Amino acid sequence: MNFPTPRRRDTQNLEKMVMEWTEERVARLKSLWGEGRTASQIAVMLGDVTRNAVIGKAHRLGLKGRPSPIRTEKIVATQTPKPARRTATQTPVRSSRVSDRQCHWPIGHPREPGFHFCGAPAIDDKPYCAEHCNVAYRRTESSAAA
Repeated sequence: MNFPTPRRRDTQNLEKMVMEWTEERVARLKSLWGEGRTASQIAVMLGDVTRNAVIGKAHRLGLKGRPSPIRTEKIVATQTPKPARRTATQTPVRSSRVSDRQCHWPIGHPREPGFHFCGAPAIDDKPYCAEHCNVAYRRTESSAAA
């Protein structure tokens, strides 16, 4: 495999890249940040500063962070619906009465009163009903893509 050779940093131009945060620039950064501009937009508007420098300065100034639109889209896309509540036809089953053909999904805490198992019909070769199999056996993104 041929990998690209890493670029060497231009050490001669590093002196030109030094930028000071003057009071005017900090005030403009705060103003643009408050308007909801992105760090990239602010960097372009300020000039001679990188996106990461803007983010770092905003962090040091204690400016309120904003949620990433990319991150929120991922969270929404990966959320799975919660299983439906137990229906009236499913009766809770105490631990001593659960058969192999019933769902063994625990409901509640074992040391608290009212603890029981789901008791719905189990799927073949699984200890849970369809509803609880969806919760117990989640596919990862890598296995879902395969």
